[in-house]
Amino acid sequence: MNVENPTSESVDGVLGRLWNPYVGGFALGLVLLAAFLVLGHGIGASGAAARLGTGAVSLVAPEHVAANPVMGEHVRDGANPLTDWLVFMVVGIFLGGALASMLAGRQKAGVTRGPRISVPLRLALAGSGGILMGFAARLARGCTSGQALSGGALLSVGSWVFMLSVFAGGYALAWFLRRQWR
Repeated sequence: MNVENPTSESVDGVLGRLWNPYVGGFALGLVLLAAFLVLGHGIGASGAAARLGTGAVSLVAPEHVAANPVMGEHVRDGANPLTDWLVFMVVGIFLGGALASMLAGRQKAGVTRGPRISVPLRLALAGSGGILMGFAARLARGCTSGQALSGGALLSVGSWVFMLSVFAGGYALAWFLRRQWR
């Protein structure tokens, strides 16, 4: 089986060789299985973001962290909020992504966008979408990777409803935005 697709270029030429999506999905499934076997947990990233936020706030306002019921859980009994497996997993995801992009020859600076979207608008939309997704992940008590991958693998009904809703919302919104990418 061919691991990579032939070179596919985005509109502005940022993307290079891409993995075959079936091979990538299979590899992601193996990573999820390894996480369950080695860590006893599935994968997810929003908990790491919360711990990184707690670590940053504790540098400037440790009394606030101790008094906050959510952040206080991360520093109970003098614990460091950054010594959690989630933080190390996210660091590993970043390093693995950097290594994969280097091996595929895709380490180019640029912003992937449609021809009708300016770079500042693309960055503003991506930033505001990321903030909204982060906020929603905390409200939902899990990010897409935690809810869909880990919860879906455990056959959690809430996770399946979440993922079907994500796909339905994506398809509904794509109809309105597709002209921006042509």
